[in-house]
Amino acid sequence: MAYVAVDADERLVEEGAEGLEFKSFLGTNAPANGRAQSASHNLDRGYLTDHGAPQKGPSAFWTVEYYQPYFDVDTSTVLKRCYTTLLPFSPSYITSLSSGSDLYGPFWVPTTLILALFLSSSLAASISKYLSAPGAEYDYDFALLGLAATIVYAYAFGIPVGLWLVLRYMGVGEWGIVDAVGVWGYALFVWIPVSILCVIPEPITRWVLVGIAFGLSGYFLVANAYPVLASADAKATRLLIIVVGALHAGLALSFKALFFSYYAVDDLGSGTDPLRYV
Repeated sequence: MAYVAVDADERLVEEGAEGLEFKSFLGTNAPANGRAQSASHNLDRGYLTDHGAPQKGPSAFWTVEYYQPYFDVDTSTVLKRCYTTLLPFSPSYITSLSSGSDLYGPFWVPTTLILALFLSSSLAASISKYLSAPGAEYDYDFALLGLAATIVYAYAFGIPVGLWLVLRYMGVGEWGIVDAVGVWGYALFVWIPVSILCVIPEPITRWVLVGIAFGLSGYFLVANAYPVLASADAKATRLLIIVVGALHAGLALSFKALFFSYYAVDDLGSGTDPLRYV
């Protein structure tokens, strides 16, 4: 084996490691470009993202992911929006939905109302049956449950969607479909306590309760829907508020006639007007 002697530079020996200097022959932007290209390749492969997870595009409206943000709301916000509908003179009466509409409350409020209507009307009917004929058996009418679901869901979702389509046709695009459904859904909240109180077997009390619920929920609808209708260029658009009021009155009368019309009597007799007990 042969060895070759190499002469060392005395300056390097004297200066030591501090005198060493490394020089790049790739250019000043090479490291940055290299890292950028590496990151770009990783992004293309799905290894790296800005937030540490793969980015997703907008979901289609028929998917669950599309509606998920509208159900991302806490219980306190939903309850606040519910009881705000009972306070027409509250400063946040109109702005209760301005922080972002949701579909959680507008779904559960009508659903709870359906159950309240069926249970309260069944309880009132059983009490009236007992007071009219003690000892008689009462058969629950489960057809009322389907009837309540049809009326409530058609009103809570069909009317706002229809109104939204009409406004879109007329060129009024300031109101979203979720906003419209939110207003109609929360407007039904007042009917839940009213349906429970209408168990009282007194026709006059029931009429008063129905009138209060009709006024509070109707005022909430008008206060939130009329400014949108008034913003349209066509003045005739404001007349839609009459249609809204007529449909709301029809809902109130339907509730009264179908669910709050039970009474306790022994015998009406031949000369008694049955409408007096409705």
